[in-house]
Amino acid sequence: MKATKLRDLSDSELEKELDALKRALFNLRLHKATGALEKPHKLGEARRDIARVETIISERRRAASEGEA
Repeated sequence: MKATKLRDLSDSELEKELDALKRALFNLRLHKATGALEKPHKLGEARRDIARVETIISERRRAASEGEA
């Protein structure tokens, strides 16, 4: 997912997206371990998507804490 689309989501929607991505990554790892993974590039895509979401969440938290000070 593109970062621009992720930035349009609310905080709660970002948390839900992060949860869904982590579950998807778990399932991909499970398929890899059992030898049933057909598209190994999906592992990297899932990790990058998780990193994007976590980055946006941390940016928002940092901006909120700077705004309070």
